[in-house]
Amino acid sequence: MPGMENAMSSEFADAQAVNSGKTRRKGMTEFRVKIVGWLFVLLATIGTTVLPQMLGYHAGSDNMVAMTILVVCEVASWTAIPLYAWLLVQGYRHTHNALQYGIRLLVLALISEVPYDIATSGKVWDMGSQNPVFALVVALIVLATIDWAREHLQGVSRWVVSVLVTIAGLAWVLILHIGLRQGMLNMGLLLVGMALIFHLMDAHENTMMMTAGVLGAVFFIMPAVGVAMLHTRQDELGYTRPWVKWVFYALYPLTLLVCALPVM
Repeated sequence: MPGMENAMSSEFADAQAVNSGKTRRKGMTEFRVKIVGWLFVLLATIGTTVLPQMLGYHAGSDNMVAMTILVVCEVASWTAIPLYAWLLVQGYRHTHNALQYGIRLLVLALISEVPYDIATSGKVWDMGSQNPVFALVVALIVLATIDWAREHLQGVSRWVVSVLVTIAGLAWVLILHIGLRQGMLNMGLLLVGMALIFHLMDAHENTMMMTAGVLGAVFFIMPAVGVAMLHTRQDELGYTRPWVKWVFYALYPLTLLVCALPVM
């Protein structure tokens, strides 16, 4: 999945300090959050491409040891879901142009789709599951629309628009099978839900993290671990080079493509 918008560390810290009333100085920087998120993506991708071949596992196999290892890799990778939801919210807040940001995410989602399909199903085109970057695009649209409603509408109409766009976003994620993993976890739903929590409840850190943690626990526990990791974050970007963000944009499709080569 992609990295977020570039901003100077001091600006990032100041913005967070305004929201939370204090600045965090211990824990993971945004750069480290991206690294950890990518490592979990790598784990999931290896678990669906390289490891099955190494362990001699195939669909219908009775190799329980291999199956257990693959399931552990998949479930552990779900820890990354809240990390990317949080990164999306930070990118949205600090971008200079939300439309351009959304277009970049959409282009990344389109570029990543074929490598994702090959890595997850061995097919060049598979409608059974779409890559989760599409869920980030949906979440961004939902957040931007809610903010527009809060700024331009009042009373009941504001709530109606916010609720309708949220329902529409979740519906599209379900209909298009965005981020559907192993037929049991809809990563897209969780990404949108977590993004909403992180955006709308940011002024109340403990309540925000508790709510996100409960939601993560409902989705097979491991996303809640990712929420706990975020709670220890620090309010610093962690890098100053503007090209770093482009590296993280490129890492997702490249990781999928390289790991998918053995199953092509």
